[in-house]
Amino acid sequence: MSSAPQFLDVNGVRLALFDPPGPGAPILFVHATGFHGRCWNQIVTRIPNRRSIAVDMRGHGLSSKPHPPYEWHTFGDDVAAMARALDLRGATGVGHSMGGHSLALAATIAPEAFAELILIDPVIMPRFAYIGRRREPHFARKRRNEWASPAEMFERFQGRPPFADWDPAVLRDYCDYGLVRAADGYVLACPPEIEASIYEASGLDDANLYGKLGEIDVPVTVIRSARKMRTGGAMDMAGSPTAPDLVTHFRHGKDVETPFSHFIPMEAPALIADHITGTM
Repeated sequence: MSSAPQFLDVNGVRLALFDPPGPGAPILFVHATGFHGRCWNQIVTRIPNRRSIAVDMRGHGLSSKPHPPYEWHTFGDDVAAMARALDLRGATGVGHSMGGHSLALAATIAPEAFAELILIDPVIMPRFAYIGRRREPHFARKRRNEWASPAEMFERFQGRPPFADWDPAVLRDYCDYGLVRAADGYVLACPPEIEASIYEASGLDDANLYGKLGEIDVPVTVIRSARKMRTGGAMDMAGSPTAPDLVTHFRHGKDVETPFSHFIPMEAPALIADHITGTM
């Protein structure tokens, strides 16, 4: 994927896009909370003959970072506005975690943009989980923010859970592009207070998409972890936060359960590439 971003102004923010040219219907990749568009690199390289667009969502990567709070519907609004600004038609939408949630909402706002959706553990939780803002602060607020270099971040993470299970090339991309230069080194490209604000808003009513999912009239593949959440809600970063029966709420749904953790694209990039290309 080209390292040079393009920038697109939508909904009062500037979004960074990585949009190398390619033939055929485009693929739009939307990342998870705390991640960035370049986390898709190892999947994009496995799909060499398609235009693959990856975005840094607001608050992440090289995109604008408004002050918190953040609400989940805003991300779906941004994806829909971006799809229309790019005049996407017949795209494959691929989203992980918050990115999958955002694509599902975007497909109800800009249905002309998408021919299919692949939602990877999309944090569309069981209905009972939408009970309002979490009272306790999310642990992301305590995330280490300052680093000497991406190499230091990689060395610290590579042997620790959950990163120890990741494809090493994905972890390298996560570190290389997950930091931005600061006065005395590097800081996280998604500041801890923004990441935490997003997690803390996951149970608000605006994140409850059950009244909209039936509007999506294209094939939807839900790929989710078979692992059960230990603590419940979006606080558990290993098990699946996705409702086990989510696929039943789509008109044309397919459910795929995997043995991986919630970080499926990081642990199994080849699996996701195969689902996108239809070779599974």
